[in-house]
Amino acid sequence: MTRKILVVLTSYGPDSTPGGWYLPEFAHPYDEFTAAGYQVTVASPAGGEAPLDPGSVQMWEEDPSSKEFRKTPKLWEETEKISAYLGRADEFDALFYPGGHGPMFDLVSNADSQQLIAEFESKGKIVASVCHGPAAFLHVTRQSTGRPLLEGLDVTGFSNEEENAIGTADAMPFKLEDELEKVALGVVKLDPKAPRKKFKKNDKIFEPKVVTVGKVITGQNPVSARVVAQEIVKALGELMP
Repeated sequence: MTRKILVVLTSYGPDSTPGGWYLPEFAHPYDEFTAAGYQVTVASPAGGEAPLDPGSVQMWEEDPSSKEFRKTPKLWEETEKISAYLGRADEFDALFYPGGHGPMFDLVSNADSQQLIAEFESKGKIVASVCHGPAAFLHVTRQSTGRPLLEGLDVTGFSNEEENAIGTADAMPFKLEDELEKVALGVVKLDPKAPRKKFKKNDKIFEPKVVTVGKVITGQNPVSARVVAQEIVKALGELMP
């Protein structure tokens, strides 16, 4: 039986604001998935070409993995719509969302994406994301309880400090760190004075951080993407009979 991982990319392209998906956040996991024998299938909200953030190409142009990935068949140029995979969680072993700023604008509120994640979770599948990818988890509810997917879980994603450091905070529709903390804590309104208990991050910005709680895996930033993929592969190995 073919082992398969479904990867979901943003359809929100870079124009006047940051967008697209971030090159190493797909390239590095792709290396790990394929090396472990997994077939990778790619979906996006709109289907067709999922826009690659050109800034990530420039930033990672000397990264061997990213350079090689761009030479392979470009899986992101002819994606199927997310809707085509609804009701098909049993065909896949895991679901993975790379980041880039695009998910902050489309995947965060995409109903098909939310249903897809909920279906995978209900089937006991691994659901994972990295950097801005966890934005797609914010409004997902568990089919078994009707409660938020992230409620009560430790979680990570691109931090406020990192967003400020690259100068994109003002272009974002919300602060990912704050929203992840709010949902994970299960509160209606985040109290700025309350200690952060659920959002986890590396003490240093742009250093790896991965949080695994059951079958929900999140990574903080681009350099966390390979570690997230390794955690996915490790978890899948433990689940195999």
